[in-house]
Amino acid sequence: MSDMWVGEKVRLRGVEPDDWEGFRALAQHTVDVRNADLVEPPRSRESFRSWTAERAGRGPGGESFRLVIETVADQAFAGSVTVGETDPRAGRFKAGIAITRDHRGNGYATEATELVLTYMFAEQRYNKCEVEVYAFNDASLALYRKFGFVEEGRLRQHEFFAGSYHDVVLMGITADEHWAAHQRPSVRSSRQPDGCSA
Repeated sequence: MSDMWVGEKVRLRGVEPDDWEGFRALAQHTVDVRNADLVEPPRSRESFRSWTAERAGRGPGGESFRLVIETVADQAFAGSVTVGETDPRAGRFKAGIAITRDHRGNGYATEATELVLTYMFAEQRYNKCEVEVYAFNDASLALYRKFGFVEEGRLRQHEFFAGSYHDVVLMGITADEHWAAHQRPSVRSSRQPDGCSA
């Protein structure tokens, strides 16, 4: 693999202004929104257009970023992944992922998570990724457990949704835990013989 942002199924890329419809699709189902964030009143198309255009105009620098998950097969918007709350001194960061309804069950979330962790651990020298998952979000809990994240704690009755309070599950994975199950990237291109440069 010559591009660390491309897997077998997905490519991670910067946000483009035309992605507004994809982000709108992520916000159209209350259950989906509740699994990832707080439910808010409906937004206009123009609100999504301007929000997406503003993010598309941001440079790649900074410790926090959002990337679009795009399918390799047909370049379709499949979701997004975010990195934030970075702490370079302690080597920690938080990540989140959202997949559109029509792209679930294809392994896209797993592959996108692997691409982000490889970048943060191998290129940015972070040591630990943390996620916060609502206790009722069984799909995300299963994804992170399968990937090797360990439950580290629980914030009891921490968020209010659908008329009652719910726990937040705290999970994490260290760089060593990640590398125990995934191959480290190579500084050599898979296409170039040793000692050759292009």
